[in-house]
Amino acid sequence: MAENGAAPEQQPVKLNVINQFIRDMSFENILAQKGAEGEVTPDVNVQVNLDAKKRETENHYEVAIKLVVTSTNKADAATKLFLLEIDYVGLFNIENVPEDQLHPFLLIECPRLLFPFLRRVVSDVTRDGGFPPLNLENIDFMALYRNEIQRRQAEGEGQPVS
Repeated sequence: MAENGAAPEQQPVKLNVINQFIRDMSFENILAQKGAEGEVTPDVNVQVNLDAKKRETENHYEVAIKLVVTSTNKADAATKLFLLEIDYVGLFNIENVPEDQLHPFLLIECPRLLFPFLRRVVSDVTRDGGFPPLNLENIDFMALYRNEIQRRQAEGEGQPVS
């Protein structure tokens, strides 16, 4: 409390992207390797994992979006077309976020900032790999976060420490 009895003012949140990069990426054009021919209609499946951790420097955090994108032929689900695995990382300077709000902030707001850049990389890689560019739909990071918290609570794990 301040001297006059009023609660201290909350400082505005500061969020800066320090850097972003591809930590790891693999693209396999399975269709070309098998030499398959004929008409294919792709069915795309995207799995998303998020990770966040504190860095050694004060107020610096690392947030990673890990995607596994598989494409199969709709007519024959056993026929794989391509596999893309990417680990896209952002380094952030974050200040004035209350400790109890830091975990959701890292796993919701930071991925929202990274996603448009990751979407472009995925589009370029699939196009350069011989397929039509894959334009990922928006990901609801808040829903992902809530689902993960509910899953952990159901398993009795609780919320991990960032």
